[in-house]
Amino acid sequence: MTETPVTETPEPAKAPTLQYRIDGPDDAPVLVLGPSLGTTWHMWDRQIPELAGTWRIVRFDLPGHGGAPAHPAVSVSELGDRLIATLDELGVRRFGYAGSAIGAAVGADLALRHPQRLASLALIAASPRFGTADEFRQRGVVVRSNGMDPMARSAPERWFTPAYAAAQPAIVEWAVQMVRTTDPGCYIAACEALAAFDIRADLARIGVPTLVLAGAEDRVTGPGDARTLVAGIPEARLAVVPGAAHLAPVEQPAAVTDLLVHHFSTSWHETLPAIPVPPAPPVAVAAPPSPQTLHVPVPMAAEPVPAPAPEAPGRPDPYEQGMKLRREVLGDARVDAETAEADGFTGDFQELATRYAWGEVWARDGLDRRTRAVVALAALVAGGHLDEVAAHTRAALRAGLTPDEIKEVLLQTSVYCGLPAAGAAFRAAAVVIREETTPQAGFTDGL
Repeated sequence: MTETPVTETPEPAKAPTLQYRIDGPDDAPVLVLGPSLGTTWHMWDRQIPELAGTWRIVRFDLPGHGGAPAHPAVSVSELGDRLIATLDELGVRRFGYAGSAIGAAVGADLALRHPQRLASLALIAASPRFGTADEFRQRGVVVRSNGMDPMARSAPERWFTPAYAAAQPAIVEWAVQMVRTTDPGCYIAACEALAAFDIRADLARIGVPTLVLAGAEDRVTGPGDARTLVAGIPEARLAVVPGAAHLAPVEQPAAVTDLLVHHFSTSWHETLPAIPVPPAPPVAVAAPPSPQTLHVPVPMAAEPVPAPAPEAPGRPDPYEQGMKLRREVLGDARVDAETAEADGFTGDFQELATRYAWGEVWARDGLDRRTRAVVALAALVAGGHLDEVAAHTRAALRAGLTPDEIKEVLLQTSVYCGLPAAGAAFRAAAVVIREETTPQAGFTDGL
């Protein structure tokens, strides 16, 4: 008798977990602390002595930060999923959460997607949308071209007030080294995650008791961003810390600790929120109408109008996906300018390009974005469309190509498209590469 081989169904892959540290009593309520981009869990060191007297503190590192495994996370939601997987392994079901900057973004994401897990929430140096997508993608280009040193050198002026930086050179050096030792690939992935993060339309759905805390001198995500969050989140409370810039927990530890202790001591929801059960539909007899209902008599002879037949599901309109990709590849500034210039004569062409070129072709799975960027550059040179080379050089950099790789693409076009065309392309590309790979003073480091 021939035995039939048994094929085992593979278990679904689990989300990677995060590097963490635990302080405080094992039987205390759990309070999770999330870090800023470029920092480690040590940014919370001066809060631990007091917080750990009441709560079991779980601090985590972002991927590639503080020696954590360099497994990049491509979205804020993925970071949230990894945190939930970590807490599940620890047996933590219900917890409070305080996060700074990108750590705050993770907390807001959890409040939207896992509200039943959160007892209370504190958002520090936070915003519903951090800067612009173009800024973060350019920061990725700078790191890819120059390493972490430009980010490390510019971090202290964003993180601390000038007076604090002058008085605390050891902490400034600690901050520089913390950023410098971050894995570049994980840092770039976090920048991409922040480029896509935007919860402005979702703030009203955050039902967790929320404290929004900002440093009074924070030039990255300051009191203006905090007030936007408070205006959108129901019953959120605002606290502005004097004498603090972006890393308020480091610069003003006592003030931040007091605010966190008060918030989590007074607004902690111990019980899970009730899950509303939808009412069962009527089975036989309809319920009597309420007195407030206005009834319009229908003539007896009138025949009921048949409901329109549901349309057969068709292919989704690729326009929205096309616009999303167009913005990701070319940048918001370029797309905003093109759409603003569109009028009755050119508007249909802009819509066609978005739907067909971006929603149909760029959205296909057959080639990755780096490869499509290479093809686009070569094709533009071959077709003599040199006015588009600059925009697609910028797109290639933000898709992950290095300046050396772009140089090789253009050298290849010189062989097959001619030296004059390649020379013009080199001149256009060189300007963009200088612009994109030079660190700008306006970078919003420390998210």
